[in-house]
Amino acid sequence: MAVNIPAKDVMELRKKTGCGMMECKKALVETEGNFDEAIKYLREKGLSVAAKKADRIAAEGVVDVLTENGVTAIIEVNAETDFVAKNASFKEFVKGILKTIVAEKPADIEALKALPYNGTGVTVEAELKNMIFTIGENMSIRRFEIIEGTTGTYIHGGGSAGVVTKFDTDLDANSAEFVEYAKNVCMQIAAMSPSYLDREHVPASVIENEKEILLTQIKNDENLSKKPDAVKEKMVNGRISKFYDNNCLVDQAYVKDEDLTVGQYTEKTAKELGGSIKITYFVKYERGEGIEKREDDFAAEINKLVNG
Repeated sequence: MAVNIPAKDVMELRKKTGCGMMECKKALVETEGNFDEAIKYLREKGLSVAAKKADRIAAEGVVDVLTENGVTAIIEVNAETDFVAKNASFKEFVKGILKTIVAEKPADIEALKALPYNGTGVTVEAELKNMIFTIGENMSIRRFEIIEGTTGTYIHGGGSAGVVTKFDTDLDANSAEFVEYAKNVCMQIAAMSPSYLDREHVPASVIENEKEILLTQIKNDENLSKKPDAVKEKMVNGRISKFYDNNCLVDQAYVKDEDLTVGQYTEKTAKELGGSIKITYFVKYERGEGIEKREDDFAAEINKLVNG
C-alpha cells in the first residue's frame, strides 16, 4: 500500500538535508514517513552517489582560512565548477572543516576525515559525501595546513587564493596598525608569489642551477662570450641578486611603495609602532593549482552532434 507523504514533510526533510524535493519524497516513501530513517536513507544513498562521481575532475572550489585561539588553518576544498564556490551550504561546510582542524589539529587528510565534523556525530568524510550528494558534484578536501602563533591572513577573489603569514613580534598583534601591516604583507604574497622567505631559505642547488643557466646564456651570446671571466662573474652575480629580488619575500619591492622592499617596510612599521617584527613563515594556496583541468573540445562536440 502506497504511503501518503504530506508536502510539508517533504519540505521539512529538504530543509534539513538540502536534498532535492523528489529525492526527499522518495526517501520518506521508502521509510514510510520516518524522518530519522529517511535522513539515514539519504545519507546512505549519498555514499553511492559520491562513489559514482569520484573520477570526475574537481579543480574549482575555494581556499579559506580561520584563526581561533592563536591557531590558524588554511584549506583548499575542490569541486567541479566555480558555481559551487558561491553556494552558501558549501561555504558553511568548508568553515565547519576549518573549525574541526583548528580544534583537533589532525596530522593529515586521512586523520581529518576520521574526525567528527565540527563537533557533530558525523565524520568529516561522511559529511563530505553528504555534500557531494546534496550539491551533485564531485568534491575533495585537497590540502590544509596549521600555523600556530601570531599570523596575518588574506583571502583573494572570494577564495581563489589564500595566504597565511607568521610573525615573531613583541607588539600587540590585535592592534589596528599591526593587523593592517600583516594584511599588507599577505596581499604582497598573493600578488607577487614569492618562492622563498629570504636568501637563507633558497637552497644552494637552486642558486647553482641559476648560475649554470646564466653562464650558458652568456656563452651562447656572441658579444658576451668574449668578455673576461671576471666580467662574466660580475654579470652572473648581478643577475643572481636580481633573482633574490624577484623570488624572496623580504627582498621584493613592496607593491604599495616600490621605494621600499618588504623587509624595509617591516623595519619601518616596527620602528613606528615601537617594537620588533620579523616575518618567519608564509604559505600561499591557489585554488586548483597543479590540477590538470579537463579542456572540452567544443568543435569536436558539435561535429559529433551534427554527424551522429
